[in-house]
Amino acid sequence: MSNTLRIHSFPLSGHGHRVELFASLAGIAHEVITVDLAKGEQQGEAFLALNPVGQVPVIEDGDTVISDSNAILVYLARKYAPAYLPSDPVAEAEVQKFLTLAAGEVAFGPAAARLINVFNAPLDAEFCKTIAARVLGKLEAHLAGRDFLVGTAPTIADVAIYSYVAHAPEGDISLEPYPNVRRLLSNIEGLKGFKPMPVTPVGLSAAA
Repeated sequence: MSNTLRIHSFPLSGHGHRVELFASLAGIAHEVITVDLAKGEQQGEAFLALNPVGQVPVIEDGDTVISDSNAILVYLARKYAPAYLPSDPVAEAEVQKFLTLAAGEVAFGPAAARLINVFNAPLDAEFCKTIAARVLGKLEAHLAGRDFLVGTAPTIADVAIYSYVAHAPEGDISLEPYPNVRRLLSNIEGLKGFKPMPVTPVGLSAAA
């Protein structure tokens, strides 16, 4: 198997994007294999052999296969870019808190709201907006006087929350009330190796 990291992803997947973004930021040699979710390739025999759950992203690193975007971020940071995952127990615990936030309120708020507009997901838009307001408020308060979520340098915490928060307007979630959040997004976008996720012209992004 190739020594180059292989990332199985989809261009409009925020979960996939956070892995692609981190590999790019960390300077990890990689190739992206597009899994066409619209055509159901994630349910094909070859892909299910990698991830029986049938979801992107999945990485192949030599003989190692890992799914779940946050688990992948931890693995890649530990192996290739330890500066992105602090070894100090307190700082590491802080990073883990934001990984949980990314998998919880970010996923059920801005990410889910975006799913409604981009993929016609049958979800409750008002509920998603309520959760989005809650989590963005938490991030806004936490980021007062901070450039990044944990410590003074970027970590996988920032990568984990970036994609869906940056694309919240696609789910009709405005970021205007959250200047600290917008500053964090700008700081991440200014990092060497930053890789954007394609913008879908729906929701508030349609008028941008």
